[in-house]
Amino acid sequence: MKLTLSENIRMFRKQRKLTQEKLAEALGVTVGAVYKWESGLSQPELSLIVELADFFDVSVDVLLGYRMKDNSIQPILERLDKYCRTLDPAALGEAEKALTRYPHSFEMVYGCAQVYLAFGTGNRDPDQLRRSLELMEQARVLLPQSSDPRINESLISGGMATAWFLLGKKEKALELMEKNNAGGAFSSSIGAIMSVYMGRYDEAVPYLSEAMQEGILSLFNAALGYFFVFLSRGDWKSALDITEWVAGLYTGLKTEDRPDFLDKAMTMALSMRAFALKKAGKAGEADAALKEAAEMAVRFDSTPDFTLKTLRFADYTDRGAVLDVFGASAVKSVAEMIGRLNEQDMSEKWKELTDNGRQD
Repeated sequence: MKLTLSENIRMFRKQRKLTQEKLAEALGVTVGAVYKWESGLSQPELSLIVELADFFDVSVDVLLGYRMKDNSIQPILERLDKYCRTLDPAALGEAEKALTRYPHSFEMVYGCAQVYLAFGTGNRDPDQLRRSLELMEQARVLLPQSSDPRINESLISGGMATAWFLLGKKEKALELMEKNNAGGAFSSSIGAIMSVYMGRYDEAVPYLSEAMQEGILSLFNAALGYFFVFLSRGDWKSALDITEWVAGLYTGLKTEDRPDFLDKAMTMALSMRAFALKKAGKAGEADAALKEAAEMAVRFDSTPDFTLKTLRFADYTDRGAVLDVFGASAVKSVAEMIGRLNEQDMSEKWKELTDNGRQD
């Protein structure tokens, strides 16, 4: 706790245009005493602090420079988060005080577990990691209190697995992650630990492949969502940049020149790029991108393959069909997306290009 008593005595004295001699005379102390107070070499006795506050017509809190913290749960968690960004050790003391105040609050216990995990990870401190594990065990018990849908037992288990891994218990960490790997939530971590730290390369491949496939689909959905966000802001440059990035990403992930779900996704990316180019005043490039998208969409629809068998790097791609919310047909998917853009000219152009492509 930082107090600013010395600075405040000097500030209030100067505000009243008093010399150190005049203030000393008013309080019945020596000039040397006032000098030491303002220099931080000593502090007035409690009775004199009260007298100083009365003399300057301020509260004792203001004179001391003390500000009472808001110690309700959310402000504490916000302070802890701020401390963690720079690994400020003040977080640990604050966390323990908070746990004393709120020992049965899921939010507080889980939040403090994350603090200790962050510090234990950054410092490679086994005591901090063990404290994190202890708190995460408590958080699992208190989990029914949670109203945050993003936090569940699997997420807590993932945090515990991280702590066990850093404590050198790799098998225990893997066991926790594999047990809670619903939807491939920990596939990337499992695969990385097996490959990098344990030399279990063949076992790692299915997990790494699954993680890569899920990552690609997640990136596409995020990019599509951001594309519409940028359009709503009239930020054509960002809309164009993100579509160019997605198109480049998908081009680099193909290993064979035969259609699969990557091509369907690519038709969406190219049509998005065409729209952004048009809005940026690059009509020629926009037409070329839309034509390329139409050719790819017609080709995909003629021999549809809803797998990711041509995915580069991924050795294990024997998974079920990969679908998106726009439906099975690439041509209809792009038509629906263009319809959401309310671009009549582009809709007509798309119909013309794809109808011609089917005839050819």
